[in-house]
Amino acid sequence: MNSTPPFVPSTLSARARKAQWLGIGFGTRFFVGLLVGLVWVVPAAWSPQIIAGMFIWDGLLLLLWVWDLIRMSKPGELELQRVWQSAPSLGVSSKLSVELQNHGRRAVFARVTDEIPRTLRREPPTVELFAAAGRSARAEYAILPAQRGDMRLGKFYLRYQSSLRIAERWAVADVAGSARVLPYLEQAKQQTLYLIRSRQVQMERRRRRFRGLGREFESLREYRSGDELRSICWTATARRSKLITRVFQVERSQSVWIVLDAGRLLRAQIVQAETSLRLSKLDYAVDAALALAQAAMHSGDRVGLLAYGRQIQQNLNAGRGAAHLRQIVESLAVVRPEPYEADHARAARALLTEQTRRSLIVWITDLAETAGTPDVIEYALEMTRRHLVLFAAVGQPDLNELAARRPESEQEMFRYIAALEIIQRRELLLRRLRQRGVLAMELMPGALAGSLVNHYLDIKDRSLI
Repeated sequence: MNSTPPFVPSTLSARARKAQWLGIGFGTRFFVGLLVGLVWVVPAAWSPQIIAGMFIWDGLLLLLWVWDLIRMSKPGELELQRVWQSAPSLGVSSKLSVELQNHGRRAVFARVTDEIPRTLRREPPTVELFAAAGRSARAEYAILPAQRGDMRLGKFYLRYQSSLRIAERWAVADVAGSARVLPYLEQAKQQTLYLIRSRQVQMERRRRRFRGLGREFESLREYRSGDELRSICWTATARRSKLITRVFQVERSQSVWIVLDAGRLLRAQIVQAETSLRLSKLDYAVDAALALAQAAMHSGDRVGLLAYGRQIQQNLNAGRGAAHLRQIVESLAVVRPEPYEADHARAARALLTEQTRRSLIVWITDLAETAGTPDVIEYALEMTRRHLVLFAAVGQPDLNELAARRPESEQEMFRYIAALEIIQRRELLLRRLRQRGVLAMELMPGALAGSLVNHYLDIKDRSLI
């Protein structure tokens, strides 16, 4: 039996039922027949008796409509399904299928409209299907999710006719359900492939185990010129009567915590060049968090997640494995931006309580434009006493563009000066963090995922944790 692929919403199906208290209408050919009947009006100008022929024609057409309506398949003989081709991901075009199963004894021509939210498609999709008696038909339409999280999908509304196209029935199929729009999974896979390639390139170097690389003991060997004196194992030296050196390797099974700010600062909208979608900074941050989580797990580390606004939205203990990665994906999908300032103190206390052993904290946030020092700076410095903190402030591309553009008017000059002041203040705050041991940087949304993975690899290579 074929199982549903991971993250793909389940297929929902339902029998149709009459849409309204009447639920019937006239087909396209019925109106064509009425127009043909108007031909009798022309000779009626000379002979009024001929007008009776028009009424006879219309009467026969109406009888034909009744006959077609009676022999047409009933709504309960039609079954509709909504089939997902793949897991819906933010900003990624995918396909949805509408399948019509005709259990009746007459073929049907159906026009089906799917009730889906505007965050999946701007206009309600309508597909046309032809299903022979006892057969099924399928049609596809494209969606482009513009928002993460759980989306509510509604009913199918259909109008169908027989092969005569004289009469028409209106029906509805209640296939209402929900689907979870995930972060950009493909980007995380690409970052993992990059990690694999980089590991292959460095494989020979890792086999040689450069002196001083890592803190995890691997083996003993004879002392060589250039080895550090602190690496000498004196007990083994005493037993063998010659200098013996400890060989270390990069640690595995360390903890990496991703702290994700979902406050108002991450609600800023940025236009995605490829799809013209307006995505928030939080959407880019979620994609980067997923890419980093997958890369860290591939390296053998355990990954935890803490997403917060005024309250803690998601809190997953550090773990590894496919099941844990699936939990991270599901949790990131429902992280929502909040219109209020995030409570950084609550997040810092929760993390310090959860993680007592030294670990890598990747804090994805932004800096508020306040007169004093933002709270997030103070709490990042507080966590530095116990952990290694990688502080990633999500930048605003249009701010840099404004500072790089030459002002040509007085109004543009004021904006130019304001942009420079903001950029300078952000740099001073990040510099303060660096002076206190925090790995602080400002990253543009489009480069956030790749930059965080690269910095993580660099931290692993330098054995900073």
